[in-house]
Amino acid sequence: MTDFTLPIRDDLVGVQSYGAPQLDVAAPMNVNENPFGPSPALAAAMAAAVARVAPSLNRYPDRDADELRAALAAYVTRETGVAVTAAQTWAANGSNEVMHHIFLAFGGPGRLAITFDPTYSMYPEYARDTFTEYRTFARRDDFTVDVDAAIASIAELRPSLVLLTSPNNPTGTFLDFADAERIAAACLAAGAMLVVDEAYAEFRRAGTRTAFELLAGYPNVIVSRTMSKAFALAGARLGYAVAADTRVIDVLQVVRLPYHLSAVTQAVALTALEFADELQAQVDLLRSERDALAAWLSDQGYVVAPSDANFILFGMFDDRAAVWQRLLDQGVLIRQTGPAGWLRVSVGTPEENAMFRQALLTAREG
Repeated sequence: MTDFTLPIRDDLVGVQSYGAPQLDVAAPMNVNENPFGPSPALAAAMAAAVARVAPSLNRYPDRDADELRAALAAYVTRETGVAVTAAQTWAANGSNEVMHHIFLAFGGPGRLAITFDPTYSMYPEYARDTFTEYRTFARRDDFTVDVDAAIASIAELRPSLVLLTSPNNPTGTFLDFADAERIAAACLAAGAMLVVDEAYAEFRRAGTRTAFELLAGYPNVIVSRTMSKAFALAGARLGYAVAADTRVIDVLQVVRLPYHLSAVTQAVALTALEFADELQAQVDLLRSERDALAAWLSDQGYVVAPSDANFILFGMFDDRAAVWQRLLDQGVLIRQTGPAGWLRVSVGTPEENAMFRQALLTAREG
């Protein structure tokens, strides 16, 4: 074969693709999946929905996913108590694609996105892919956002996008609503879009307010969510966002690829929404398991970050890689992410959580 140098973009040379280990282990607890598969009734309903659309798969799907967006809006209205409409709602292949669309629409050359570290590791990749400048500011030691410093940075830098993750990944930290509102006001004054990523919000503790309550007063706010976590649909790839201003949805439609949501994805997601009450019972169990696991870790002497998500960040470790490997050797896969010295474990089934506890005790002895 003739030698040929690929004309790869300079900023992509040597860059590795995003991804956590996908290993066949007894307790996969590293990527914040919902450990409960669909019930037989839900699985059968999904299969029937796919069977109904299968004869028409020679045709393109509903380009704008109107029925799905209406169902998502209805779910959000019930779950949050904030009335939203289909015209305010957008859906895509996972919240990753939703965020990518937002960067395409509001980022770009000469524009700035800012956020607060540690946070979700994909944000800089969205910025890179859309040629958006990206800057981060450190969170406090307790992983909360220094709101006064954030407001000052927004006023000085006048970014196009400000990203807040609540609950934050990988720390599980929920943003206080009053703080979110202060940042929303600062963004509005600076002409910035505020994107609140609530991928794990259904796992929040009782009484914790959602950023959806900002929509009525702040036209620059977008709230992003996913069906991967609370709806246990990571394999279906369905994320969504709700914007205060319907013009946001109009511009997201401009930047999306044609027919970006398959008919199969739409059918599966619509069916899952019909089973929302059943799936919420799983969320309640995972909340209970999370709180019990966090209390146990604290009792064992670990530092535990308070979590409103379906995962727990805990430490501190002189050599977290060694602890991670000892757990893996026992069939328990967790995640090395976040600041040095910390590990993150996804909340699993009661059986998986028991395996994790025993594996961690054994790892400490080693």
